[in-house]
Amino acid sequence: MPPIDALTNDKRRRFEAHAVPHLDAAYNLARWLSRSPADADDIVQEAMLRAYRAFDGFRGGDAKPWLLAIVRNCFFTAVQGRRRHVPLPDNHDSDDGSAFIDEAPNPEQLAMRSNSSRKLNLLIAALPPDFREVLVLREMEDLSYRDIARITGAPVGTVMSRLARARALLKEQWLKDVEGVRNALQ
Repeated sequence: MPPIDALTNDKRRRFEAHAVPHLDAAYNLARWLSRSPADADDIVQEAMLRAYRAFDGFRGGDAKPWLLAIVRNCFFTAVQGRRRHVPLPDNHDSDDGSAFIDEAPNPEQLAMRSNSSRKLNLLIAALPPDFREVLVLREMEDLSYRDIARITGAPVGTVMSRLARARALLKEQWLKDVEGVRNALQ
């Protein structure tokens, strides 16, 4: 039997190869679920610890859905532990919308896109948690319906209906905001 140090090093090496590449996705999901960068950091740290401890039980395949399921569980554990609703942050100025900005736009385009991405982030954050979760996993993390179903523990049909409803709510609210701006300008 190999020495304990060799087994530990092998486990760490495999964990780093399979799970660590998905650290950004884990943070992204934690950020959208918790609506707080500080809480997201704590959730991801706890999730990575849990994932490492449970890595011997990982059966191979795509580690991303496996890790994101752990992140989701850590979020719900944290919320249960606090026994309170996580509030929407008051200061949204830190969201610069850089993920939505094309290269080399003029300053006016930058300002308009930044405003639009802030508005989109606020609308996504305002979605009910079940809808927000599937929207983030599908549209931002590009996961399949089956992977989302494994992460959330919901049937694929439920994932599809939640995603459709999330998209519809997002579109409805976006159009209401656009119409409100038009009416204010007239």
